Amino acid sequence: MIIFGVDPGFALTGYGIIEADKSKLRLLEAGCVSTKADELFTARCEKIYNELSALMQKYKPDAFAVEELFFNSNQKTAIMVAQGRGVAVLAATHNKIPVYEYTPLQVKQSVAGYGRADKNQVQQMVKVILKLDKIIKPDDAADAVAIAISHAYGYRGAKII
Repeated sequence: MIIFGVDPGFALTGYGIIEADKSKLRLLEAGCVSTKADELFTARCEKIYNELSALMQKYKPDAFAVEELFFNSNQKTAIMVAQGRGVAVLAATHNKIPVYEYTPLQVKQSVAGYGRADKNQVQQMVKVILKLDKIIKPDDAADAVAIAISHAYGYRGAKII
């Protein structure tokens, strides 16, 4: 099974693509789609859509796992991230990939075994689980891989959307 994980954003949309074969997990690709603040809104949406769609067409994932949004501060940032998330979900939908969402707490619990794990703990566990030499950078890509791993582990709290 190929799983496409996304850490939604607008300036940076992290993605991580893994292959799950029985109990073995293998990283296929991880990175970020980046857009610039001085670009037109529509151009930024199109770039996220096109780059994620190209990756979906290349890897033909069986599932798309995305983080549920949770914000308690900046409304403007929340709206921008939500728009990026919507574009990513649309790309998956257009590519006929089932979409699952996970809360940050579920991802941390699934990957690190502790729902209040900090970012570094999660990144270290991603490195260990995938038997990598180093932590995935940038953070957005590492988070996307953690989301994909959560889906591979069959976390029971997933919602199909």
